[in-house]
Amino acid sequence: MDPDFPALSPPLPAYWQESLAVQSFPALQPLLLRAWIELDLDAGLRFNKTLLVLNGDAVVWTDGNQCQSWPIQAGLSLTQSDHAGVGCLRLEQGGILLASWHYTLAVNPQAIRLQAAFRNELKASQNPFGLLSDDELEEDKPPSTWTLLKLWRFAKPYKKELLLGFVLTLASTGATLVPPYLTMPLMDNILIPYERGQPIDFDLARLYLGALLAAALLAWGLGWWRTYLLALVSERIGADLRNTTFEHLLKLSLEYFGGKRTGDLIARIGTETDRICVFLSLYLLDFITDLVMIIMTAAILASIDPLLALVTLAPLPFIAWMIHVVRDKLRYGFEKIDRVWGEVTNVLTDTIPGIRVVKAFAQEKRELKRFVDSNRHNLQINDRVNRVWGLFTPTVTLLTEVGLLVVWAFGIWQVANRNVSVGVLIAFLAYIGRFYIRLDSMSRIVSHTQKAAAGAKRIFDILDHVSSVPEPVNPLPLGPVKGAIDLRGVGFRYGNRAVTKDINLHIAPGEMIGLVGHSGSGKSTLVNLICRFYDVSEGAITLDGRDIRSIGMADYRKCIGLVLQEPFLFFGTIAENIAYGKPEASREEIIEAARAAHAHEFILRLPLGYDSLVGERGQSLSGGERQRISIARALLINPSILILDEATSSVDTTTEKEIQRALDNLVKGRTTIAIAHRLSTLRKADRLVVLDKGEIVEIGSHDELMAAQGAYYQLYQAQIRHATELVEGGAIGETLEKA
Repeated sequence: MDPDFPALSPPLPAYWQESLAVQSFPALQPLLLRAWIELDLDAGLRFNKTLLVLNGDAVVWTDGNQCQSWPIQAGLSLTQSDHAGVGCLRLEQGGILLASWHYTLAVNPQAIRLQAAFRNELKASQNPFGLLSDDELEEDKPPSTWTLLKLWRFAKPYKKELLLGFVLTLASTGATLVPPYLTMPLMDNILIPYERGQPIDFDLARLYLGALLAAALLAWGLGWWRTYLLALVSERIGADLRNTTFEHLLKLSLEYFGGKRTGDLIARIGTETDRICVFLSLYLLDFITDLVMIIMTAAILASIDPLLALVTLAPLPFIAWMIHVVRDKLRYGFEKIDRVWGEVTNVLTDTIPGIRVVKAFAQEKRELKRFVDSNRHNLQINDRVNRVWGLFTPTVTLLTEVGLLVVWAFGIWQVANRNVSVGVLIAFLAYIGRFYIRLDSMSRIVSHTQKAAAGAKRIFDILDHVSSVPEPVNPLPLGPVKGAIDLRGVGFRYGNRAVTKDINLHIAPGEMIGLVGHSGSGKSTLVNLICRFYDVSEGAITLDGRDIRSIGMADYRKCIGLVLQEPFLFFGTIAENIAYGKPEASREEIIEAARAAHAHEFILRLPLGYDSLVGERGQSLSGGERQRISIARALLINPSILILDEATSSVDTTTEKEIQRALDNLVKGRTTIAIAHRLSTLRKADRLVVLDKGEIVEIGSHDELMAAQGAYYQLYQAQIRHATELVEGGAIGETLEKA
């Protein structure tokens, strides 16, 4: 059994326990849970909870009313994948699909653990010691050490400094090898003759001692220069790696971020690049030094006495074999540690920004349990890797000690037979001590190398990812923008699921279009396609007759102003947030935009006015205040196209009127596309586009659509009835006005 997963999973939620107790499914009795996941999507990708468990020696699925089970046997596989925010588990037997289940990425960690527990159960009889098998290594495709060679693209600008560092390494290593060589004449020409009654030649002794001091000072100076130089280079390589990774990350489409956790991405750019930097500045330098030292030492030993050198180097093949055996185990383990550490970071990035919600619902204990569980999982995996590493390191040390003992024994025998002098033996022992210390050091570097390789793989997973919304090879100049938007046969898919299909719509310059429809009808998807956060799967979207895919991304988006339902403000001052889209804006331009957004008055009431800090995500401001700053931000860039996504849905009536006045200033003379659930906010729209199941079902003005008594009429009447019920039930009277 894999120690990463406890023998018994945490207990099922109470409602599942009650349901299964009533049904008494044989496949789930007794309930020996290895792992379980509460799936939250059905086959049609609608929200519906079912249960998938690894129970004893079977995979079992139930929805509370029916139950299916598949025994775990050779040829059975459980694979996990995700795409565009939807995960999938597939159960196959010999390549034949037995069942598949979908879920949102909120439960992705449970899916990964279930899959890993399944593999462990399948391989338990073949892997009794808990080490990772070769099949596992091939299936999970662990990072290769050769991945580190991909870092050369970042090291290439510093090749002159690296060459100088290598020369200094050779020189400093050579200087450190001088003292043991001088021990031979010290012993044979000075000390041993003195033992035989001859006087000490102090002049010769001073010469040897002076040479030893000079060699030590030279080794120190060269070593300092080498270490400092390569540390500077490695820090710059690390900085370039972070910059390039973050730059590439910003170029990726929203689809990529939909399947990733914030904490994991932060860990990759922060922790992994720092680990690579430490490897380059410390461990790679040590490795090169050790390698040069071993080669030079071996050459010197062979020149002094080939037979004694052969005995000295005898343990080397065994240590090399052990390094080869352990390397893959460590590499896979360290990559898994990185993934699990990403889970720990994810809990923090979920909880800390959402601390207000956590406290509002008194869920501190729950979040603490999530963190403790993730931390425990991290500890278990680290313990597993440490078991392998803990066996490897002492074994290398034992081999070096045995090698030293063999050299002593063979050296004494050689001295007794007068094949070598005592000075030669002492020099050999001095060299062999350094040789084995370096050999032991090289073996320890294996773990750091594999950690760096795992980190490099996770970094290059980002750098090698190609955006699904690519930049055009030869972008067309944007030129003056009139604001005419055409959607021609537009369709879009999330995986195999069609979200929109055959959308045809012409929006004239300066026209205001309102998008209306039930939740999930495709309104936000249509806006995302127009903003080119995603690319269409079918058809085309044009701006003033030009396909938006032929225009440079930055140029295109500069002509779009976006006001969201939940405005996002960055940590900084009010002025910095308003000027986010135009950092070079003057204070006068910022104030003018704030006045037009009806934000100037409340900003002046703040302690430092426009220089007041808004706090992380703008938490120090009310929802209406954040929204008006968001509108000022859009006004400042003077966009030709305006996107309003539920801009007033989360505020009270008084604030809504303030925001609506600001929006009236914003939409003047601009092509505007607005989404709103409150249909009354769209009465000023020139046309309303009614969507249902990803298709346009009606287009017209409010009066025209009401007269037609179609889909829009039914939506409007439903809101009126809902508002009336709230008023009759004692709710706030303004609700009717909102509807």
